[in-house]
Amino acid sequence: MLFESVIVDVLKFLPSQKLLAEKKRVRELLAQKRRLLTKEDVVEQSALIVAAIEQMPCFEAAKTVLIYYPMRNEIDVLSLIKKYKKKKTFLFPVTHRFSMDACPYEGNAKMHRGKYNIPEPTTAPYKESIDLIIVPGVGFDKQGNRLGRGGGYYDKFITSVRKNTKLIGVGYDFQLIEEVPVNRRDKKMDYIVTPSMGAIKIKRD
Repeated sequence: MLFESVIVDVLKFLPSQKLLAEKKRVRELLAQKRRLLTKEDVVEQSALIVAAIEQMPCFEAAKTVLIYYPMRNEIDVLSLIKKYKKKKTFLFPVTHRFSMDACPYEGNAKMHRGKYNIPEPTTAPYKESIDLIIVPGVGFDKQGNRLGRGGGYYDKFITSVRKNTKLIGVGYDFQLIEEVPVNRRDKKMDYIVTPSMGAIKIKRD
């Protein structure tokens, strides 16, 4: 389709030394597309992704899940908390100047607006192992690469968790593109979940 072909052209012709500019260009294209979604689109497609996550063995087995608070039409997976809060410990990101913690969710009374005006827990950072991280993104590809918001918080945080922590990237169908521009610091997902394709397990080389 035309929109995807524009992204492919951007990736194909921009030189490798302009990786940051390349990331910015693709990020802007995908973010613009996401902003055009209606509330109904977000609700409907988020529900499909939540249903797919519920069927994943890694989610079923997880005792501790790092989730996120959706902003600007991101996929909304918060319904997982209400349904599974008695079975699992849910964590939210808490961002600092150059880093990110994962803090337990203990109800809305212990939430406040954080650095980027995103709701964050006021609880102490979680120091135990995390079984599963559900990761938002601006774009993904079938090799498991992720294009984030640009702060690098998740990539840095993921380096600190144990190797068998599973990473699930979630996005709309249009966010799954042919190739995401990446560098060596960008972390790959174990799964990508989209509304129409469900959970895609990433094959490692």
